[in-house]
Amino acid sequence: MTNEELNTALYEKMFAEQEQYRAWLLSQPPAEILKHTYEYTVREDILLALEYHDLPDARAKALLASPSPLADVFADWESEDTGYMDDIWQTVEERAKTEADKQRQAKSKQAPER
Repeated sequence: MTNEELNTALYEKMFAEQEQYRAWLLSQPPAEILKHTYEYTVREDILLALEYHDLPDARAKALLASPSPLADVFADWESEDTGYMDDIWQTVEERAKTEADKQRQAKSKQAPER
């Protein structure tokens, strides 16, 4: 198999794994579905990453050998210290600053000239 074929096979295997997970998820009550939304979303992001990047042959083959490569990658992701919450907080701060700047500018336009 070429590198492209290996990566395509890996993507297809992980996509099928996600489809099976999705089918299971949709069979659950709404409260249970909500408990798994983060996992579902990250798994989708993992698939998206595979669409844009290729692994070297040996690594693609190693993941292909796993019965559940998507679940394995997600488990590793979950145990990583990613800084995700720091990114969220930075976005909150930036949005708050933008809104405060808008309000300040609006007030300065409304203030009577002396």
